[in-house]
Amino acid sequence: MTTPSTTDTSTTTDSTTTTDTKTGVTLTDAAAEKAKNLLDQEGRDDLRLRVAVQPGGCSGLRYQLFFDERDLDGDQVHEFSGVEVVVDRMSVPYLTGATIDFVDRIDAQGFTIDNPNAGGSCACGDSFH
Repeated sequence: MTTPSTTDTSTTTDSTTTTDTKTGVTLTDAAAEKAKNLLDQEGRDDLRLRVAVQPGGCSGLRYQLFFDERDLDGDQVHEFSGVEVVVDRMSVPYLTGATIDFVDRIDAQGFTIDNPNAGGSCACGDSFH
């Protein structure tokens, strides 16, 4: 009797233009640079960028991006250009394929999330479903 073998088909990449199979998200070079600058201002080397999906907002779910030193059970972590991105296990399905960018234009400034899983969003853009 033979035992079935398991093969790990996940891939890890240092490119910021492809989705990481561990966290499900992509952090662009611009977002990684901005996050790194903000982390440097904090003066702490124990913080990581946590991306989460929480209930709330007009459309039912909202994004949270914040620096966090915690290690939660089931966290998935990947590094993009020197910035560790952490996604909790409950948020991974909602964020798979999402791209986090940082824009600094006259009409918009801040982190943006392009999420192919979002069926729609509210007018203010802070929540999705």
